[in-house]
Amino acid sequence: MNSLPLTKKVQVISALVEGSSIRSTERLTATHRDTIMRLGRDVGEGCEKLHDRLFRDLQVNVLEVDELWSYIAKKQARLQPGDSSEWGDSYTFVGLDANRKAIVSYSVAHRDGESTDAFCADLRARILNRPQISSDGFVPYIAAIEAAFGADVDYGQIVKEYAGSTAVVPVSHRYSPPRVVRTERIRVAGHPDTDKISTSFVERNNLNFRMGNRRFTRLTNAFSKKLRNHAASVALWVAYYNLCRVHATLRTTPAMAMGVTDHIWTVEELIVAALAKDPSPEAPRTPPCDEPDGTPAVTRAPARFTVLRGGKDVE
Repeated sequence: MNSLPLTKKVQVISALVEGSSIRSTERLTATHRDTIMRLGRDVGEGCEKLHDRLFRDLQVNVLEVDELWSYIAKKQARLQPGDSSEWGDSYTFVGLDANRKAIVSYSVAHRDGESTDAFCADLRARILNRPQISSDGFVPYIAAIEAAFGADVDYGQIVKEYAGSTAVVPVSHRYSPPRVVRTERIRVAGHPDTDKISTSFVERNNLNFRMGNRRFTRLTNAFSKKLRNHAASVALWVAYYNLCRVHATLRTTPAMAMGVTDHIWTVEELIVAALAKDPSPEAPRTPPCDEPDGTPAVTRAPARFTVLRGGKDVE
């Protein structure tokens, strides 16, 4: 892989971030699949460090969070005793700036309270101002956002009720998502604008993930076999999406809209930056202190969240 010409690396990475599989990329670029996998892993892990270095000290007004399902080696129901702890269901947590369409933070982990806590803490470390956050009804978000943001957040949930699964589903709709029959917007903390409590943009971004990263394509054998390679592929696609891909609505890249960079990156520039032998960046800085003794706001015991439905407190 080290002897692969830069032009060939650009061809390989360009194919991967546009949704090509390993073997189709092998045929398109005349590059062995083992070389493709090593290059994708190395560039992806470099992109993770690049994201940590660039996406910090951000001003985000409206943030939407969601989780994108995938799996490693086997689906959860197929696991057997003795299988690797890395195998089974894997979720990619995504925090999206709803206005500028940038992926502010992401995390590949299990869908549980501990992973949600870590994801929300990373969000808080990257955002300087008080954002409005929207999520679905996933319960761990309430405690995680409270622990990370304290009272310095406007947070709401949009809870969707789906049609019952007892009805017979026609074959033509077997793989379609269930029909939403009712939605409810719930004020959880602060004073969120009810009209902006939504996960529409981040859910649309999930489609970008599935179209641009072959490992997320459903009903194929293109799923990841190793967690390390899966995480690297996510980091690679996120960096490409933020820095290189022009958003049709913005007419620029999300990174430019955020003020993170002043130009549209090429795939070659992304590869060179990702493979540069720079020291690992420091962890994202915590927001400025707002206590007289210098205690960061995110370390103080946060105020208890109260869920509001229709303007009334609900215990």
